[in-house]
Formats: sequence, structure tokens, C-alpha cells
Amino acid sequence: MGEARPRTVNGPTDPDVDLHIPAQRRELRHGQVPVIAAVALGGAVGACARYGASLQWPTTPGTFPWATLIVNAIGCAVIGVFMVVITDVWAAHRLVRPFFGTGVLGGFTTFSTYAVDIQKLVNSGHARTGLAYLAGTMLAALAAVWIAATLTRRVIRWRAQR
Repeated sequence: MGEARPRTVNGPTDPDVDLHIPAQRRELRHGQVPVIAAVALGGAVGACARYGASLQWPTTPGTFPWATLIVNAIGCAVIGVFMVVITDVWAAHRLVRPFFGTGVLGGFTTFSTYAVDIQKLVNSGHARTGLAYLAGTMLAALAAVWIAATLTRRVIRWRAQR
């Protein structure tokens, strides 16, 4: 009989990697370090940009948080353009997507601040404003990514026909 391996409840993280084989363990560990570093660096850049926007356009308590809504909509539009470009046009380096898509845009957009803003509005007696912000941000984010991706694809097709 062989050595019994511990079972995982949810299955392996990567079914192609057997962490019981030292070479595969090293490969996973060393292959992920650049990705994690890219995400961390990009996240710091994106978070600094978002923080700058919040300083430039502060929200008075009890008012509609326009700056956060606009930052989230812009970030979603940029991710729409970015994903079309790196999937349909440009064979990007393997760290571009983690750095820019996950890191920069993940740090720039702020759905955690969005949730806190809603809670603050509701707790301060501005439930209607909170509800409008809840729905408005989701609609703006979804519309921004869809419109940006659609327009980017159209521009790419138009340029290809010229």
C-alpha cells in the first residue's frame, strides 16, 4: 500500500499540480511570485490614483458620492477596453493582465468604499440616496464595461477594414 494523501474538501487549487512532488511545488511557488508582485505593485498604483481622486473631489457626509461612482465607472470602462485589446489584438506579456487588470484597475475601482458609502448614507437617514447610489453604481459599472468593450471592438473592426 502506498502513502495516504490528505484529502482536500474543495478539491485541489490546480489539478495539474501535485504538491506532493517537490519539483511541482517549487514551480508553483516560483511561478506565482512574479504574478503576486505584479498584482501588489499595480494595486498600489491604482489605490494611489483612487485616493488622489477622493482628495480632489471629496464627498460631503449625507450627499451622493459622485467621485466614487465616477471612479468605478471609469475603471470598469477601462477594463472593458483593456480586456478586448489583450484578448483580440495584442498578445500581452503574462504579467500585463495581473499588473494592470487585477492590480491597477482592481486598486483603482473601489467597491468596498461603495459598500461603506451606502451604509453611511443609510445610517445617517439618507436611505433614498443610498438606494439610488446602490443601483446607480451597478448600472453605471455594467454599462461602462459593456459600452467600452463594444466600442473598442467596433473601432478594431473599422481599423481592420481601412
